Amino acid sequence: MSFTVSLRTAALPAAVAAALLLPTAPAQAAVAGSVTATVESTPVSHSGDAADDPAIWVHPSDPAKSVVVATDKKGALEVYDMAGARIQRIDGDHGNNVDLRGNIVVSADDEAAGGSLHVYRIDPATRKLTLLKDVPTEVTAHGLCLYTSRTSGKLYAFPNSTSGRVEQWELAVSGNTVKATSVRLWDAGSAVEGCYADDSTGKLYLGEEDVGVWTYGAEPTAGTARTKLDSTGSGGHLTADVEGITAAGNRIYVSSQGSNDFTVYDRASHAYLGRFAVANGTAADDCEDTDGIDASAANLGPAFPQGVFVCQDGSNGAPGTSGNQNFKFVPLQRITALFG
Repeated sequence: MSFTVSLRTAALPAAVAAALLLPTAPAQAAVAGSVTATVESTPVSHSGDAADDPAIWVHPSDPAKSVVVATDKKGALEVYDMAGARIQRIDGDHGNNVDLRGNIVVSADDEAAGGSLHVYRIDPATRKLTLLKDVPTEVTAHGLCLYTSRTSGKLYAFPNSTSGRVEQWELAVSGNTVKATSVRLWDAGSAVEGCYADDSTGKLYLGEEDVGVWTYGAEPTAGTARTKLDSTGSGGHLTADVEGITAAGNRIYVSSQGSNDFTVYDRASHAYLGRFAVANGTAADDCEDTDGIDASAANLGPAFPQGVFVCQDGSNGAPGTSGNQNFKFVPLQRITALFG
């Protein structure tokens, strides 16, 4: 809301005139809170900094059979059911990030020579992945997100690197054949990793780890113009490293790794709404030092009928202990209840 103040304001009572000149209050004050997870995945097999990024696959006919595909960047891609049990492990994939659209799953492997995208198909009957193609990339395939164009219907992948370089690939999948074409390449400035491409708006959100989150156009013709969603340091709400980025419903979520929590934004206006942490609970411990995140507002069966938020836990175990890293599953409504 805004006011138009004419020259006659001086004739108004002082208190009224002062009220007219006050700035309008924000639509919603920033909030902070915590939630707990109800499920945690089987830990990855490798010790140390191994688990990194999850992607949620919604089963087309039976929500309870949905899965989470996640990376063990020291040498495997893993598939978990909604109870957190591992149902598949693909050895030899050193994917750091993973994303999916429909039944196509792509991991970004920076251990492969020159970097590589591994393209898989998930079978709804078995919920297991089959490799279709390895795509060598011109940049180190460290971070990754996928995008389905709202105008052309084409599928794109955005591998990116710790050097700051970002590439856009068109992936044309027909049966078990994949044709991959590089269509855009640019430099974001410094180390990047987390990204999210919004199919509904055509926006690409890219995390520059020590700087903040940038918004680009996701179409291959969008160029390199960008605006800042939020920043680290003074005046910003993020604490480096900026890591995972995702969206569900009318909210955007960003992993603020240095503060062990997650920032929340309005998906339409990009207004900052606040932050939350995933704390220790009775069913699972907290999420700390988080890299990748994903969220879905879809029905995922009786355990998650209103959706789920999944975070990588960089320090798995009860306070004072540490085990192999894993992923925590939080009912999405526990988070949306905090932010409206």
